[in-house]
Amino acid sequence: MNKRTALAPDMVEQAIRSRRAVRAFLSDPVDPALVRLLLELAAQAPSGTNMQPWKARVLGPKSRARLEAGLLAALDDPDFKPAEEYRYYPQTFTEPYQSRRRKVGWDLYGLLGVTRGDHEGMKRQTAYNLRFFGAPVALMVTIDRDLEIGSWLDLGMFIQNLLIAAQAHGLDTCPQAIFARFHPVVRDALAIPASEVVVCGIAIGHADPDAAANRLVPERAPVDTFTTWLD
Repeated sequence: MNKRTALAPDMVEQAIRSRRAVRAFLSDPVDPALVRLLLELAAQAPSGTNMQPWKARVLGPKSRARLEAGLLAALDDPDFKPAEEYRYYPQTFTEPYQSRRRKVGWDLYGLLGVTRGDHEGMKRQTAYNLRFFGAPVALMVTIDRDLEIGSWLDLGMFIQNLLIAAQAHGLDTCPQAIFARFHPVVRDALAIPASEVVVCGIAIGHADPDAAANRLVPERAPVDTFTTWLD
């Protein structure tokens, strides 16, 4: 039996290793045909019994303007209480997760010049987050509410495929869980039915090389800290 010919591993590895969550984009447009290709590549992700549970909405100028206006209004509304409709984080953080979370958060704010207690600075960054960090392409990802955790795993692989494919094509990305916390606004602006859960947004474009936020490089734990080698 002939072995499958290996793809250029250095190129695949480079796409994986160079991917970062970019938090400031240039306004340079992205060809819609390339966005379609990225979604086609993302959909090659494995899924249990080929269910393919992912759903994506690519926002045009009108829908994006409507969404961002609603989100910024909600951010300024003292009566609006952001809350996810699914739990992303644990109710109580334990180690090492608490330390990792705090470090990356304060590392980012340090680059942005936002200090502890600077609520206005944090709010400005949240508003920028809700505007997809200025990226020219904005996606919203959902999943049918009646699906179980296995389908969510499949959805995660779809999203990762999209991020890596974008990186391979010279684009930068940021998966954004913040939109799940504003799901009533997202649902209303984009006419998302109650049968779907708002999972995240994805910003796609070219990173702004001069933006301080894009100097953030989160630390990764060595393999032996999370792997057990069994006899």
